[in-house]
Amino acid sequence: MTSTSVHCAFRFRLEPTADQERTLRRVAGARRWVWNWALAEMRRYYKETVQTLPASVLSARLTALKDEPETAWLREVDSQALQQTLADLRRAFVNFFERRARYPRFKSKKCDQARFRIPQRVTVVGHGVQVPKIGRVRLRLSQPVVGTTKSATFTRNACGHWFVTPVAERQAPAVDLSAPGPERTVGLDLGLKDAIACSDGTRVAAPRFYRRGERKLRRSQRVLSRREKGSRNRAKARTNVARVHQRVANQRADFLHKLTTSLIKNHEAVCIEDLSVRGLARTKLAKSVLDASLGTLRWQLAYKGRWYGAHVVVVDRFYPSTQLCHDCGHKNDGLSQADRAWVCPHCRVRHDRDLNAALNIRDEGLRLLAAGHAESRNACGGTVRPPMVARPVEARIPRL
Repeated sequence: MTSTSVHCAFRFRLEPTADQERTLRRVAGARRWVWNWALAEMRRYYKETVQTLPASVLSARLTALKDEPETAWLREVDSQALQQTLADLRRAFVNFFERRARYPRFKSKKCDQARFRIPQRVTVVGHGVQVPKIGRVRLRLSQPVVGTTKSATFTRNACGHWFVTPVAERQAPAVDLSAPGPERTVGLDLGLKDAIACSDGTRVAAPRFYRRGERKLRRSQRVLSRREKGSRNRAKARTNVARVHQRVANQRADFLHKLTTSLIKNHEAVCIEDLSVRGLARTKLAKSVLDASLGTLRWQLAYKGRWYGAHVVVVDRFYPSTQLCHDCGHKNDGLSQADRAWVCPHCRVRHDRDLNAALNIRDEGLRLLAAGHAESRNACGGTVRPPMVARPVEARIPRL
């Protein structure tokens, strides 16, 4: 049994007053200005010396800007929020050099999202959040913040609503290193008709929130296209389009959070297949794949497994979970995408496509989980695969 500390992020909507909202937008504008200034300084220094500007030098130059008359307004902004901007810029360059992102660009006043981060001294008190140099801002506290608050990020979405995302550190529950039994393990087969098909027979239909909201979205976009550019009516129409998109995103997030939390809390291990969502998003089913949000489902299962002390096993994407017969292990190479049910040519057992795949994913996940822990329940020298159903020796085939 081991326990570690984990970081938990909470997201709450703020209800600032008119003065507080102006201050939040001023801090976000200062963050954008410091980003552009620091990026210009680093590019100029590299052009002159072919070296990277040291972080300590850049931080000292930012502090000196507060003593100049033209930039004395930076004193009104929390110093840690400005220094955090320099840290974000350094991280952007690291991501670029490690080929995880493109080269950092200047922030536009019209297109950049209003946001900033304060690494310390932001606390949630009652139904409000205490922000340095802004004061106590009311928020909609949907759940208590458990743990010690480490940092907080403030963002303004396209609808004009402000949100705060405090990151808290807390101790994760102890994780049992022994492999769980099949009765407390579930295998998941992801799909577009059914969001998940579980190995225990449970199916959850895909809600298709974007498909259901397309009609309202078409109407709002039609109104936006007819408004004169630069007018106030066009700004209102743009906000209405953003609200439709935000509603779809909120519905999808609420569905996924409830689904993944239920799976993690009710099972000791969750086995899931490693799908190439990026590849599926390039097919003719791209809209349905992105609407199902398969990547977010796997991401939530991964971090919630660390939160609640459950195993999350990812099966290799080339494992033929759909083609393998769960009873005898025969591989049906002639199975097509249109076959929702098939009969095994070896043992003559009729299989539901999704349920059979979920059972195979569960068994493969248990095999991987048992192989990774020496102190598992398998006997020394015994078989690694859990003996769910007796299989003929001649029918067993090696995993591809």
